[in-house]
Amino acid sequence: MKPCILLIEDDSDMRELVAGHLEHSGFDVHRAEDGIKGQALAVQVTPDVILLDLMLPKVDGVTLCQRLRRDERTARIPILMLTALGGIKDKVSGFNSGADDYLTKPFDLEELMVRVKALLRRTDRAPLSTKHTEILSYGSLTLVPERFEAIWFDQPVRLTHLEFELLHCLLQRHGQTVSPALILKEVWGYEPDDDIETIRVHVRHLRTKLEPDPRKPRFIKTVYGAGYCLELPIGDQLLQVQALINEAREVRRQERASA
Repeated sequence: MKPCILLIEDDSDMRELVAGHLEHSGFDVHRAEDGIKGQALAVQVTPDVILLDLMLPKVDGVTLCQRLRRDERTARIPILMLTALGGIKDKVSGFNSGADDYLTKPFDLEELMVRVKALLRRTDRAPLSTKHTEILSYGSLTLVPERFEAIWFDQPVRLTHLEFELLHCLLQRHGQTVSPALILKEVWGYEPDDDIETIRVHVRHLRTKLEPDPRKPRFIKTVYGAGYCLELPIGDQLLQVQALINEAREVRRQERASA
């Protein structure tokens, strides 16, 4: 069966150009010209990948991305944002809304294909990771690839595809500094030009889910000028860290209750 792509793009010329190239490359493509139709189609066809323009009529791309991530039916569909806005703040906004990747217009159609195939490969291989001799558990952290989930101090932590892959990448090299180039190649599946901000955003998201105080990371450490290092507590450290984790969880629970 052909992989299914949902293209949400308001520019008719761009929409037909991209859709035609994808169809010629063997994809089944559904089209939407605004955010409302795009959201309806995403729920209806549950595509393998969503290509989402940022500047859309009726519902903009950032808002739509947030809605898709909140909906259980579409929460795990990979989203590639297509936009003419290429600044760092725009990228951060896109990633913070839940996008998996970001491509700035004008782009080469072959580059688009690389990004789409990378997203498809990642989602296809993740449930199979238990078939490989990989590290999936260390100390109080266990990765559950079938659910893109981490068990962290006996509590499930829901992760996005990218957060799971990033944590998995660091876990395989526990205690080692992992370079941005290796992270980009292994997690994103291609080699963009030093897109460090992409990694920073997702590391920040992981820290908010795992660290007692994300502003003072204890486990996902930045090694300035070199990359990132995952150092998890073991032995006598576990009881102390468990108390900090429980305290942080209680604070977050109270914040949600009062929101």
